[in-house]
Amino acid sequence: MIEKHTSNNGLRIVLEKIPSVRSVTIGVWVLTGSRNENDLTNGISHFIEHMFFKGTKTRTATDIAEAFDSIGGQVNAFTSKEYTCFYAKVLDTHKEHALEILADMFFNSSFDPDEMEREKKVVYEEIKMYEDTPDDIVHDLIARASYGNHPLGYPILGTESHLKTFTPETLRAYINDQYIPENVVISVAGNVEKEFIYKVEDYFGHYESATKKTDIIKPSFLSETIERHKETEQAHLCIGYNGLSVDSNEVYSLIILNNVLGGSMSSRLFQEVREKRGLAYSVFSYHSSFLDNGLLTIYAGTGKEQLPLLKETIENTVETLVEKGLTDKELRNSKEQLKGSLMLSLESTNSRMSRNGRNELLLKRHRTLDQMIQEIDAVSHDSIKQVIEMTFGSNPPAAALIAPKME
Repeated sequence: MIEKHTSNNGLRIVLEKIPSVRSVTIGVWVLTGSRNENDLTNGISHFIEHMFFKGTKTRTATDIAEAFDSIGGQVNAFTSKEYTCFYAKVLDTHKEHALEILADMFFNSSFDPDEMEREKKVVYEEIKMYEDTPDDIVHDLIARASYGNHPLGYPILGTESHLKTFTPETLRAYINDQYIPENVVISVAGNVEKEFIYKVEDYFGHYESATKKTDIIKPSFLSETIERHKETEQAHLCIGYNGLSVDSNEVYSLIILNNVLGGSMSSRLFQEVREKRGLAYSVFSYHSSFLDNGLLTIYAGTGKEQLPLLKETIENTVETLVEKGLTDKELRNSKEQLKGSLMLSLESTNSRMSRNGRNELLLKRHRTLDQMIQEIDAVSHDSIKQVIEMTFGSNPPAAALIAPKME
């Protein structure tokens, strides 16, 4: 049972008691990511996430690390295109201590200039590491090919030139604009009573902001192609199709469609590209849902001499899917696979906290496991056909390629 509470300041709290475990995971979710940035601030959401761990008015960065290590806890954070989350997983006896530290990081981070300069160097290295991994960076390029200069096309890490301009004042101004109570969800899951909501309320329920929530602008799908020449051993290819938003009624149909296309070892792309033709070691597809749109991406890496055949095989696989749809066996097996992965994903307090936090932040609603299984079972050949038409029939695909120069 998920308990929900909205504080007077607009901040939301969701709590799920799981009495069979001895851990509690607490996550602070903020509805801001690279999508909320601009040409001057790209990368700031991710950098703020780093700086939350670099000291508060009363704790140094070492104090924060030792505070969790001393209780056997885990603390981490991540930034996406539309949200930022930092969280802690601890034994149930240490939940209040963890909550207090997270609140201290959230409200009292000092953004010391010397710490900022040191952490900029860390993020510079993170960007360089990413640039040295073409099978990662090509996914940033497909976003750019799909959305162009819209913020959804921005890299989450930003660039070195952007980071150099950030000051403590820049960070505080962005937090003042984006970290407003209406944009924040505190998600708690584990061996915890619902009364813990009042503890969360004590720390997070009273801060205010004069800034109003800003509307986001829906991007157009651009169907562009971006190629980057790099001396790599493989050519790395991404093909992107216009997908569905996170609140779409057809999202389970698309998840099942993606599973059949390239989401598993038995998928058509895996079988055609890897098993039958030996064209790639890594080939897969995935769907990213955003607030008002989505992106279905196919990825494969192969030797440059095999790139034409790889493209042809992918195109033929998609074309067959569009023309003939799914078989009864594929539909049935994919439903069972999705239900199984859904149930297995809910076995840890971390995954429960994440699911509840993300659902509340993006959808403001929660479905029981039985409701989700009913929606999966309701997927039919007709709904799959409708999604195929929306995904593959509405726009030509975008493409991104990182490869050595062809001789």
